[in-house]
Amino acid sequence: MKTIYTRELKNNLKYFLIWSLVVGGLGMACLLMFDSMKGDMANMADSFSKMGAFSDAFGMSTLSIVTVKGFFATEVGTVHGLGGAMFAAILAICILSKEEEGHTGEFLLSLPVKRWKVVASKGMCVLTMILGFTLVCGVLYAIGFAVLGEELPTSEFLSFLLRQMLMNLELAGICFAISALSGRNRMGLGIGIALICYIFDLIGRVVPAIKDYIFLGPYSYANASEILSGQATPVGAILLGLALTLITPAFAIWWYNRRDLAA
Repeated sequence: MKTIYTRELKNNLKYFLIWSLVVGGLGMACLLMFDSMKGDMANMADSFSKMGAFSDAFGMSTLSIVTVKGFFATEVGTVHGLGGAMFAAILAICILSKEEEGHTGEFLLSLPVKRWKVVASKGMCVLTMILGFTLVCGVLYAIGFAVLGEELPTSEFLSFLLRQMLMNLELAGICFAISALSGRNRMGLGIGIALICYIFDLIGRVVPAIKDYIFLGPYSYANASEILSGQATPVGAILLGLALTLITPAFAIWWYNRRDLAA
């Protein structure tokens, strides 16, 4: 089990480094542009905050983009939210199905290791990489605040990272279950799931008829503007996210342990 886990970490190390450094680097670069853009944004901030549904969707009605917290929420929050979700979805949806599609599963499952341990090892690899992704990005964002000479809003910042990590784990769990169900590479589907969840959250914040249902999506409890403005924690949405995060990998292990793999 340890050998499979270590092998998966090594095989996905390049993928992890690219996504972590690109997403974290883009977020830090956005932060570093704050000083140069602050003067221009001061003239637009009031207009942006009064654009109704558009302002609500992107959090500009709750936080001013002239402040570093508001800028972080609207710019970095979007970059990290989308980048992290796609990283987690692609990683999880390919990690099991690649064995069957590449016909390496016959060798892997011929080893003296129970099938459920193989799936669990790959799931642990996904978990480790999402934890690492969150840590790398968090450090880069903190460096951005330090370079700007701005005080890091520690509690809100940590809450943002933890909720984003839970969101990524929820999406990864869903995609991991799909990977167990399918014998083909479904990378496109993984990206699609991440984007659909993001768009669902945006539409839900604009369309009143859907607003009561946005808690069903993982972005509902990981919205940067809500977190950094100190709004109430959506406990129901977080509990649903935790439940899915636990149930979907368990389903993946159960299903993969009983299904017939393609030759």
